[in-house]
Amino acid sequence: MLGRMSDVLALVEARLHTTFGKPDARAAVTFLGADRIEVLRFTGPGEGNSGEHVVRYVTLGMSAQPMADPTSPLADPVRGPRAELVLTVRPGRADTDKVLRPLAVLAASPQVEGLVVEPGASLDTGEPLWPGAPFTSVLVAEPGGLVEDLELDAPMDPVRFLPLLPMTPNEAAWKRVQGAAALEERWLRHGTDLRDPLRGGVPLG
Repeated sequence: MLGRMSDVLALVEARLHTTFGKPDARAAVTFLGADRIEVLRFTGPGEGNSGEHVVRYVTLGMSAQPMADPTSPLADPVRGPRAELVLTVRPGRADTDKVLRPLAVLAASPQVEGLVVEPGASLDTGEPLWPGAPFTSVLVAEPGGLVEDLELDAPMDPVRFLPLLPMTPNEAAWKRVQGAAALEERWLRHGTDLRDPLRGGVPLG
């Protein structure tokens, strides 16, 4: 039986190494009233046969505790959803390494603000994700495509690795009205390169 949060994080990091290889950089951020959050950077080939390299930033620490429903009077220390966040971008077009702190802020939000982060949610950083970025928020996408869920000992929930898709302010406002599925369908219809760190917003008219 896994008894400590360090046990969970060791398994999470092992799963990341198996999936992406060794990280080429990592940074730690500590917030008042929250456990330390690390962000690991992996550089390697993207999916398919394009030969394109991508940079992936993955949080490590968010899954140490289960996320609790903020309306619940007592948080269950064992049961509840667990997750880490994954952001994938194309390298070389922007100083995306500056995303480390905003990403850590989002990963700490379940502890600091009592949020339950799940697919379809919007997360707002209140600042550009990196210098010159046209994005201040992200859409949480469905897990399982990049990193398989990590099963833990019962009764603990598995750790899910949630992809983050950067949104422009107009896209975020449109998503609030139309919903996440409608925005993702519009991105798909227009062939939007969601990994381009300087992309423009998708037509919403």
